Amino acid sequence: MSDTNRLRVGERLRPRVVTHNSASVDGRLALSPDLLLMMDERWPVLAGSAYSDVKRRHSPTVILEGSGSFVRDRDLPGALPAATESREVLLENYLPDAAVEAATNGWLVVPDSRGRVRWLYKQFPGADWEGWHLLVLVSTETPLEYLSFLRREGVPYLVAGRSRVDLGQALCLLREKFGVETVLSTGGGRLNGALLRAGLVDEIEVEVVPIAVGGTDTPTMFTAPDLPIDGHPTRLRLVSVDRRSGDRVLLRYSVPDDE
Repeated sequence: MSDTNRLRVGERLRPRVVTHNSASVDGRLALSPDLLLMMDERWPVLAGSAYSDVKRRHSPTVILEGSGSFVRDRDLPGALPAATESREVLLENYLPDAAVEAATNGWLVVPDSRGRVRWLYKQFPGADWEGWHLLVLVSTETPLEYLSFLRREGVPYLVAGRSRVDLGQALCLLREKFGVETVLSTGGGRLNGALLRAGLVDEIEVEVVPIAVGGTDTPTMFTAPDLPIDGHPTRLRLVSVDRRSGDRVLLRYSVPDDE
């Protein structure tokens, strides 16, 4: 399959997608299930900015993050007021001028078809996020009161898919609306797994952390439906190996064009 065809969804072009994660040697993205990694001080953190490093290598204009990085499955979102706009209005893409003008460096994009995250920030604090603006991916079955909430808060969103976010369609929309060439996915195993099973991953990058975690429910790099007996794994080609400080190793693999 040619590179141009592999970067198509139907008749539409999509951006290149790179997944990036820090993982234990056994592919775990956390130390315990149902615990937000950013809140777990046990995970070894390397001094310096991981985002700055990976942005330098790939120059993305979209960073894709899973909603599970912000809320746990057991967290019940607060109730929202009833929607004040019509269904027809709410199911239109919402891209307020203020947000588009603020996204001078790019977008932090989060799929949230269930409407679970109550956003505190539209632009996140810290030098790494200067010029980056939040954008939410929703579906046509996302609760209307959540879409109304996003509009009240001035949080832009794109509508892609029905019962859940159609990631292929969303990627094409990001390219059409903003000319996005490269998407960097730093999300968890479920987002990675959805991208992988949909054939939307072009490069896998993992910084191996020198710990072994084990477990049966601890999140792994790719959480996806099991392959059927006649299914085939996604074959990879090694791009580079970089030994780093703190006994870490950065591995980069591409997905060959014939996948």
